Amino acid sequence: MNSPRRSFVVRELGIIEYSEALELQAHLVRERRKATISDTILLLEHPHVITLGSSSDHAHVLLNKSELAERGIKLFEVGRGGDVTYHGPGQLVVYPIMDLKPDRKDLHQYLRDLESVLIQVACSFGIRANRDPSGTGVFTELGKLGAIGVRVSSGWITSHGIALNVSTKLDFFETIVPCGIRDRGVSSLEQELQAPVCMAEVRKCMIESFNQVFSL
Repeated sequence: MNSPRRSFVVRELGIIEYSEALELQAHLVRERRKATISDTILLLEHPHVITLGSSSDHAHVLLNKSELAERGIKLFEVGRGGDVTYHGPGQLVVYPIMDLKPDRKDLHQYLRDLESVLIQVACSFGIRANRDPSGTGVFTELGKLGAIGVRVSSGWITSHGIALNVSTKLDFFETIVPCGIRDRGVSSLEQELQAPVCMAEVRKCMIESFNQVFSL
């Protein structure tokens, strides 16, 4: 039996502070649990920030607090899965606030579905991206293109999500060991194509890919 089609709301928020996004997600998770809102997809960018997930090793942050402050990078410990990652301008961040009940109560499959979304977006730009046994996310020959770190709260409501490097300044990833992976580089759509990429077009492709993968 096919999964039922879902309806969802897309909110494009531009560049917002990480702390503001955390508060908004917490609010939307509560509302989704009460079924007062539909499944919601937040598309946004963050100012420079490093986040540490529940399985992070603090040694994977390679600068001390004063050095981070000098570069204008904030630091947050958050309740998502995964290790350390970086967010910044030129990176499309997507936070799905979704109720996985009744047909998608499988965290492993949810992660694979998010990877499928990223792979489809890359493909729409003519880029071949794949899963890799080294960790969750999607990779090209040049490095990691998209990262995933999620939280599924009681009641199977999702938050946090995925980050796709579009025009990200990749030297900021040198401040961390991205996702704890030391032997792989980091890439972006623009690095792959060696050409500018329109963020609005990436957002459009992202929404279309969510539609295809989740039958929303």
